[in-house]
Amino acid sequence: MTDWVPVCSVAELLPGEFRVVWDGDTAIAVYNVDGEYFAIEDTCTHDGGELAGGELHGFEVECPRHGARFDLRDGSVTAPPAMMPIEVFPVRVEEGTIYTRDDR
Repeated sequence: MTDWVPVCSVAELLPGEFRVVWDGDTAIAVYNVDGEYFAIEDTCTHDGGELAGGELHGFEVECPRHGARFDLRDGSVTAPPAMMPIEVFPVRVEEGTIYTRDDR
């Protein structure tokens, strides 16, 4: 397990926005959905493309390549063509800074 990785300040990640950080060789996309923060591996399980930049639909992110959708809360697939869930990671806020980590 790695240490917590700083993402950005709370003020820099407004509702509906995301930031991508790296924990070692893992790209992690962190989203603000109405003041709640969620972190996912930035890789679509359908074809390996990036999810960051895909449209948000509530708690779902849509892959910009082929339209698969994933729930940010638990990584589950909510629309094909993806069949496998994505990885989700913990998020914490401490002293105004958002952190995440790859805890696999």
